[in-house]
Amino acid sequence: MRGFWFGHGKDYGWEAGWIQRMRRGDVKFAILEVLAQGPQHGYEIMHAIAERRGAKPSPGSVYPTLQMLEDGGFVTSEQVDGKRVYTITDVGRELLANRGAEANGDDEADDEPNARHRARESAMKLGAAVMSARNSDDKTLDRVRE
Repeated sequence: MRGFWFGHGKDYGWEAGWIQRMRRGDVKFAILEVLAQGPQHGYEIMHAIAERRGAKPSPGSVYPTLQMLEDGGFVTSEQVDGKRVYTITDVGRELLANRGAEANGDDEADDEPNARHRARESAMKLGAAVMSARNSDDKTLDRVRE
């Protein structure tokens, strides 16, 4: 399911642009991709996913998925300085490798993680330009169309 977020703070609302919601199953592989780069705690994982994919997963999807991955032996965790730090296991790396091309999604645009996010932002800017020109003269409207 895809959509956009409304809310308060720098990670929400119009100033953050449109944020793609992650599809079911994507969170699991996104977490494994992040942990393949090195051990991290939950908050770091969420922000790394947002940076890499242009999609910000909620804590309500990340933490249960981390627990499921740990129960399945795909990640391990330990308390470090009061935070639970997760590490991918060899079994987790194998699962990630077997996912292959699907790990980046179904579209070619996913070859570059933020391509859809940038396209959506461009569409929003174009829409804003069209709306601001709607009461303009014919010459201005022709320039907007081009």
